[in-house]
Amino acid sequence: METALTRLVGVRHPIVQTGMGWVAGPRLVSAVANAGALGILASATMTLDQLRDAIREVRSRTDAPFGVNLRADAGDAADRVGILLAEGVRVASFALAPSAELIAELKAAGVVVIPSVGARRHAEKVAAWGADAVLVQGGEGGGHTGEVATSVLLPQVVDAVRIPVVAAGGFFDGRGLVAALAYGAAGVAMGTRFLLTSDSTVPDAVKARYLAATVRDVTVTRAVDGLPHRMLRTDLVAALERSGRTRAFVHAVRRAAGFRRLSGLTWRQLVRDGLALGHGKELTWSQVLLAANTPMLLKSAMVDGRTDLGVMAAGQVAGVIDDLPSCAELVERVMAQAGEIIGVLREGGASMRA
Repeated sequence: METALTRLVGVRHPIVQTGMGWVAGPRLVSAVANAGALGILASATMTLDQLRDAIREVRSRTDAPFGVNLRADAGDAADRVGILLAEGVRVASFALAPSAELIAELKAAGVVVIPSVGARRHAEKVAAWGADAVLVQGGEGGGHTGEVATSVLLPQVVDAVRIPVVAAGGFFDGRGLVAALAYGAAGVAMGTRFLLTSDSTVPDAVKARYLAATVRDVTVTRAVDGLPHRMLRTDLVAALERSGRTRAFVHAVRRAAGFRRLSGLTWRQLVRDGLALGHGKELTWSQVLLAANTPMLLKSAMVDGRTDLGVMAAGQVAGVIDDLPSCAELVERVMAQAGEIIGVLREGGASMRA
């Protein structure tokens, strides 16, 4: 299926696997790429050396195009961009809008730039700065999310920009792909659906928690870092929501200390990153520290399998997913279902004209 997205990035199918921290590593990304979709390597939880090694590992596993997701506000963003350019990465995606200067630098080197946005005005801004495409996530998406549903936000963005739009938030099958195309999108991006595949390195016990979840078990909370964060409701989330200010601060300091040891960051850098994630919002010191070490909370679940100590970011689709196909099986299934639906629609149109 050829769309503006497939032509832009050189993949066979208009499907993107989002850059999920601790989840979107070389094994998952290469499996997605070999399936004909666009895999995105999550770099925010990697050191510079780990990022370089991860890119090379993906390349050793596939000849297909893939991308790397970056945090535009990271203190070492320039170094990470340098690694992308040196390693010949085809696509750079961003969780936060990159500057016009950074977009220009990447485009001059032949890199396709795809920022992620959650509002029409943000899409208009990055499009004016020269972004090649934009990924727009509606409120159904996992992790930090907005309040506007994909079905409302997507057509707003499609109408506002003249670059390919990738729809995210609530997609998991071929029906969703057809719906997104009908809205004018050039493809869909899926996170939770790719997390729940056999190629994902997330521990089996954690995957089982996701598969057992219903739609009602997926919640949006501000208790973790002061920002709307969609995740599975767990005992930890409930405890954070019940915690008083003092207890929450002690909890945050303990978590931040662990992440500081893992990342090598100083306390000053942790606080700076936490404030940056807050985007100027008024956060308590507990929320600043939790925002800074949210990667540690995700690692506890996604890597260590400790769902009692970590958070489990999840799109609402977690409540309707009940199996763990390989990435190849998933992409083939999505495309086959989409093809069948489009075929039926074409036949219906032909019958009406007759």
